Amino acid sequence: MTEQAPQAVAHLRFVRTAPRKLRRVADAIRGKSVREALVLLKFAEVFAAEPIEKLVRSAVANAGNNHNMNADELYIARITVDGGPGGRFTKRVDPRAQGRAYFKRKRLSHVTVIVSETPPAKRPRKSAGASVQAAQATRRAAPGAGPAAKSPRKKAGARKRAASAKGA
Repeated sequence: MTEQAPQAVAHLRFVRTAPRKLRRVADAIRGKSVREALVLLKFAEVFAAEPIEKLVRSAVANAGNNHNMNADELYIARITVDGGPGGRFTKRVDPRAQGRAYFKRKRLSHVTVIVSETPPAKRPRKSAGASVQAAQATRRAAPGAGPAAKSPRKKAGARKRAASAKGA
């Protein structure tokens, strides 16, 4: 029998976000080191990254406190996003024509993160879905430098005021 590396687990249940939206973020960090995953989650411009970031931090804390694992050398061994009870707890009604009503399904999710000190044996396959990227800082060009330094086009109202000021 092979010795299994120690693992720390953290669960997040009944998240008020649809599983499809959380899976997009989970796929982005699956198999990465915890440090790399936390940086990606911190600067991701996706609202679903915040609960997963908290969950990863909780798993790291569990690893350090309960299993005496080194927090700097952890990897995300497994992350799963499962659907919670779909519409049983949060019912919303959408009014329709002729007095009818449609129920909206407000989906809930359960997320589980497992971290370990050994990197995963196989790299996760790239999914065809949308990717999660870190926010890129936009810099403004210095005045007089390159094509971006051209003056912005004036709006029609500003042109009329400028023309009337010249004529007067």
